[in-house]
Amino acid sequence: MATMMRTAHAALLATLFSTTAMADDELSAPIDCGMCKEWNQPQKPFRIFGNAWYVGTKELSAILLTGPKGHILLDGALPQSAPLIAASIKEAGYDIKDVKLIVNSHPHFDHAGGIPALQRMSGAKVVASPASAKVLRDGVVGPDDPQYDARKVYRLDPVSKVNVVRDRETIYIGTIAVTAHLTPGHTPGGTTWSFRACENGGCLTMVYADSLNPISTDGFYFTGNGKQPDITAQFRQSIRKVASLKCDIIVAAHPGLTNTMQKLAARTAEENPFIEYEGCRDYAADATSRLDKRIATELAAKQKR
Repeated sequence: MATMMRTAHAALLATLFSTTAMADDELSAPIDCGMCKEWNQPQKPFRIFGNAWYVGTKELSAILLTGPKGHILLDGALPQSAPLIAASIKEAGYDIKDVKLIVNSHPHFDHAGGIPALQRMSGAKVVASPASAKVLRDGVVGPDDPQYDARKVYRLDPVSKVNVVRDRETIYIGTIAVTAHLTPGHTPGGTTWSFRACENGGCLTMVYADSLNPISTDGFYFTGNGKQPDITAQFRQSIRKVASLKCDIIVAAHPGLTNTMQKLAARTAEENPFIEYEGCRDYAADATSRLDKRIATELAAKQKR
């Protein structure tokens, strides 16, 4: 049965791709990485709550917030994810050309790679934090990014015009809106987004949480190393900020970090597991544990020098 469902969905995606009629110049060159094939598995779109839809891949989130005056898309996954996201938007009953705003959690290739092509398809305005906006314009992360690797630089199509959003600034498209909460740490420009999703006259606050995972290339120290500053206090502040947000529903940029697919599988007509009022605090607690372990590892390594 699972094989039949995957085959049927693949056939539907092929049909959607042909009807969407994407020109070659709308697409971006795919990125080849160790996890890219797994991350980019197709995922059938689904409604999270009200006018908030999951339109990302199985392992990389993208959220569509719909409204009568146009839609907001949060993140674009990999460059090769753009056709999948556009197809999922269509399968959900919407048109990529009605996306008026695209925002970004952080500009690594697995979350921002699809944004240039999706922007070309839709004509949407792109908005990001000051640090992320620079990366989107340049098409490459800088040495201040924990995952920067001069030996293997991943380049994205530059987005020529990116508007800058400030901390706690709210951006409106008609009656829908998203609020930026700058959460640097995983990247300098990390941004968590919150918004209201509504159905049947009731609204809930949803948080699209940026990664708070302290991972890096070899040689980067969150605790500083003489060339790089200690950013652990800033990272902890970002974690506390996410923990303090009003949060009825949380979906992380990597859906596995908030058990997104498990919640989908457990949902019934009577119960929606996405509604969990401790979600942001649980996410922040996990991030604190990860950061504590990383700091301990770094300090131990420094003592051995």
